[in-house]
Amino acid sequence: MPTISVLGSHMHHLDTADTGTPGAGPTWVFLHGNPVSSHLWRKVLPGVQGLGRCLAPDLIGMGQSGKPEIAYGYDDHARYLAAWFDAMDLQDVVLVGIDWGASLGFDWARRQAHRVRGIAFMETIVKPMGWADFPAAARPRFEAFRTPGLGEQLALEQNQFLAGSLAATVLTPLAAADRAVYEAPYPTPASRRPLLAWPRAMPIEGSPADVVARVEAYGDWLGNSGHIPKLLLTFTGSPTLMIGPAMEAWCRSHVASLTVQACGEAGHLAPEDQPGRIADALLAWAGTALVPTVSGSLPAGSRQTSA
Repeated sequence: MPTISVLGSHMHHLDTADTGTPGAGPTWVFLHGNPVSSHLWRKVLPGVQGLGRCLAPDLIGMGQSGKPEIAYGYDDHARYLAAWFDAMDLQDVVLVGIDWGASLGFDWARRQAHRVRGIAFMETIVKPMGWADFPAAARPRFEAFRTPGLGEQLALEQNQFLAGSLAATVLTPLAAADRAVYEAPYPTPASRRPLLAWPRAMPIEGSPADVVARVEAYGDWLGNSGHIPKLLLTFTGSPTLMIGPAMEAWCRSHVASLTVQACGEAGHLAPEDQPGRIADALLAWAGTALVPTVSGSLPAGSRQTSA
């Protein structure tokens, strides 16, 4: 599998160009979240081959990417991901993201809007939250992981974040082979540091302030970037979902040029439960919202459309 040198370490990625289906047009970049890897997209990518070249990187410290001696805070991930985009020389990009991957994609797009053709997102952080906005079923676990000392014991020593998340965030239990792929990068307490850093980065009740500021900045940008089409994929049927009716309503009223597509029942790791529905939604959106005009520019779009 391809890897590329980034900031003194390396990042691994899947690349459909290696399978003989590079296509034409923009490059589609699929970004995963915590605690998974590019493996999350394995059942989606075959269904979207007609879109062109698709890349799915492993975030730094995760999957098959390197584990440099960094704190694995939001800024660290943003720096490494931006360096990966530059090292890959990606200039015409459609982002597809979930969880922290979508958040990092928003953050990158805000700063590199001239390189972005469109953004599709699901199950992510679109604005700073209070605990009332957070999935109630997950709150006790996240409060524990955010507690100094206790979080280290649970997530690093006992590996509870990885084990609990892989069980709780899918409707269909993972096959043993797929679970093994997700578990392989984290054999020791030290290797699990990225898994603990992410719940502590969640912008809840104003903390941590640096992540809150980044999320507020890209939230404003999402509302002021009507020239970039956006697609929100929504799901039902699980207590672990981050984007329920209230957050969907917020997106409809705050995100410019938004299409909303319901994709059935799924857990938070929706590509595990609904890969076909996700692929079909991306194909349909690409065939409408991403079609260039005669002049080569994209249509401005309206505040939102629904599906």
